[in-house]
Amino acid sequence: MTYEVYGAATNRSFRVVWLLEEMGLEFAHHQINPRSPEALAVNPSGKVPVLKVDGVTITDSAAIMTYLADKHGQFTYPAGTLERAKQDALMHQVLDELDGVLWTAARHGFILPEEHRVREVKPSLAWEFTRNAKRIADKIKGPFLMGEKMTIPDFLLVHCLNWAVSAKFEHGSDKLDAYASSIRAREGFKATRERAKS
Repeated sequence: MTYEVYGAATNRSFRVVWLLEEMGLEFAHHQINPRSPEALAVNPSGKVPVLKVDGVTITDSAAIMTYLADKHGQFTYPAGTLERAKQDALMHQVLDELDGVLWTAARHGFILPEEHRVREVKPSLAWEFTRNAKRIADKIKGPFLMGEKMTIPDFLLVHCLNWAVSAKFEHGSDKLDAYASSIRAREGFKATRERAKS
């Protein structure tokens, strides 16, 4: 089986590359930018990341990560268990309440055509991010969101906390700071960060 990841490790592609690094799996990494001709060639929307598995294309970072975790039995609980239901609920909470807010801010900051940007929305989004981040912080059960086991929501949450730094969104939680610092010390995270620099 051959894995190919399309997307520079400076956007949501970071999550997929980081997961593969943590799993210790071999993969080819094509550092391409969103909406570039190379991105459009593998995904008509031009969005990254894209994962190619033996010629089959999978899009969306959460979908890719869920596939990889299920396929290799790592960083996930088995489908059909109550733990998996809780894991999926956390994943969707992070995507809806943090990722979605950050993405809306990015769209109105520099992605949408100038005439469709509403820059005045950013303070409202920053307030919403802080409120939502504190709610998620309250759910941390141990070193990881679900306790002693690192799962997909941890990858998503730490990536969103990193993204928030560049967006200048504050979360205001010492608990989140300690949690994220611990996870950023992992070798898989550090290896992915080095890829982002290249």
